[in-house]
Amino acid sequence: MIADTSAWIELLRASGSPAHLRLQRALDDDEACWVPEVVYREVLQGAKSVQHFVEMQRLLDSLPPYISADPLQLARSASLMYARCRWQGLRLQNSNDCLVAACAIEAGEAVLARDRDFTEIARIEPQLKLIL
Repeated sequence: MIADTSAWIELLRASGSPAHLRLQRALDDDEACWVPEVVYREVLQGAKSVQHFVEMQRLLDSLPPYISADPLQLARSASLMYARCRWQGLRLQNSNDCLVAACAIEAGEAVLARDRDFTEIARIEPQLKLIL
């Protein structure tokens, strides 16, 4: 699975939401949880302090990074996904969500998210599998 930044936020807040509990279970069970660069960056940017940054970096570094074999193709796929949403009148809050979705499709993984953008993206992209 690929956990979107929104799922990481739920975990960090210990919200008790399905995304929080599912991500916690994956981490506890050593389930493969791939981390795309964009999620790595967004999670670390939200650190509350240097200590929190280091703790989050340590956790994220313990997970496998998702690295595309063809970053330009990944960028094209994400851009087209965003444009297709826009052409259908769907307004996304964060274009990075299309990049996360493109990573998941390329990797053949589902996305764990608590973000309505992924529901919208899935409306135009049937290959996107969601864990909601």
